Amino acid sequence: MDYVNIIIPFAGGLGMFIYGMQIMAQGLENAAGNKMKSLLEILTRNKLMGVLLGAAITAVIQSSSATTVMVVGFVNAGIMNLTQAMGVIMGANVGTTVTGWLVSSVEWAEFLSPTRLAPIAVIAGVIIMLTGKRRSSKEIANIIVGFGLLFIGITTMSSAVAPLKESESFCNIFVTLGQRPILGILAGTLVTAIIQSSSASVGILQSLAAAGLVPFSAAIYIIMGQNIGTCITAILSSLGAKKNAKTAALMHLLFNVIGTVLFSALAIFYYEIVNPAAGAGSITQTEISLVHTAFNLTTTILLFPVSGWIIRLAKKIGNVTEKERDRSKVLLDERMLETPGIALQSAVKETIRMGEIVKESLEISRQVLYTKNQEDIAVLKEDETIVDRLCAGITAYVIKLGTLPMSEKEHETVAHLLQILSDIERVSDYCENISEFAETLFEKKVSFSDEAKEQLDEMLNESIDSYLYALEALKEESKEKAEVVIEKETRVDALEISLRAKHIKRLTGGRCNTEAGIVFLDTLVCMERISDHARNIAEEVLM
Repeated sequence: MDYVNIIIPFAGGLGMFIYGMQIMAQGLENAAGNKMKSLLEILTRNKLMGVLLGAAITAVIQSSSATTVMVVGFVNAGIMNLTQAMGVIMGANVGTTVTGWLVSSVEWAEFLSPTRLAPIAVIAGVIIMLTGKRRSSKEIANIIVGFGLLFIGITTMSSAVAPLKESESFCNIFVTLGQRPILGILAGTLVTAIIQSSSASVGILQSLAAAGLVPFSAAIYIIMGQNIGTCITAILSSLGAKKNAKTAALMHLLFNVIGTVLFSALAIFYYEIVNPAAGAGSITQTEISLVHTAFNLTTTILLFPVSGWIIRLAKKIGNVTEKERDRSKVLLDERMLETPGIALQSAVKETIRMGEIVKESLEISRQVLYTKNQEDIAVLKEDETIVDRLCAGITAYVIKLGTLPMSEKEHETVAHLLQILSDIERVSDYCENISEFAETLFEKKVSFSDEAKEQLDEMLNESIDSYLYALEALKEESKEKAEVVIEKETRVDALEISLRAKHIKRLTGGRCNTEAGIVFLDTLVCMERISDHARNIAEEVLM
């Protein structure tokens, strides 16, 4: 038998299958675009929502490995806790079955015959790609072309291995795998670990099944092994990460190993004792999809109630203890860049967190000029250092994000986010300036007159409120609140001119201490600039 003419076409078909799967997934992800926004909100809810989210994301990006790598990134960044991660991991196992159903559709949906549909899909996608002007057209083209290439790849693999049906030695390998469960599980684990995709591994198995090469029992054990092998990507991704992230990868492994042990024991009992003849018949592509789905869905249902025990076991093995979060640490992870839509929303969330720290600084600034409290002055300076670190880290992350393939609207969001980060950081700088003004008043033992305090309060309240509205507009994507900011900024500009004129009169009339008067004027400038930056943020929201 000419194995060269089998291996080369098979390898080419596998490459086409994986490539088609990847560009289809990328197109689906980019087309989803802004719909990814709500996903991070769902992460904060219960574990069942996490299961649904994990299944949905994996169905879109067509890779449970990619989903779990993203989960490791979320946990490492501190955005997701282990309970939430457990839910997403369970859902990812269910979502990964979608590719198998796409492949097996050639058996249960005749109109999807790859020999007829795949070439049409490729040429239709290419036409859209060449003629479409909008970015959304390109994404649709990627989905269609990827769909076609996936089918062409699976057909090429199936055709390549068809001659092996005549090879008694090759057929005996699968008979042996069916008779020796451990070998079957190891084979599935090894192949999936090498290509780092359970979807691709199932595709290979389905191509062999299409040629009538795979006994039912062998397929069962190989599928179970594939679920263990898919954990390797997340485990490799967790190397060098924090203990919590390593624990998330370990949870994925434990979940799949426990499921494999349970179902292997059941399969061995059935094929060895109840009905030994049942495992000898050839399995079809559709039956592989059914087994794959049934295994993952049933494992999720059975282990969902005891998932807390799996988390505790993983934490015990990983020696994990909860620690207080460092506010200055950027809660973003490079692993999330695998899914740009979700990574972008994570960056937005982190920008808002930075904005909340500045909000706290502004609240302290309302009173620190009057109280001159040394602890408050120290807090303002510490917060400014934290904000500087956050701004530098988030900005670097967002710049990397901007180089990735995303929708046109998402690229616009990246540009707006970079400007917003700069504006929030500048507001923090002005808070630090106010802390220095308070230090000056404390050291020189001077205070504002009652009239100056009343006027300064008005300026502080208007300027700070403009920033608070801007932050809320950013969080809620509220154009109404953004409009309020612009109105307030106009009032602040007028107020600054009015108060400056009144203060000059006080100074010339000898009703105000000169040193306190200088601080008063400097504070007016700071608050007016804060209002300007709040307006900048609001305008970015309005774009």
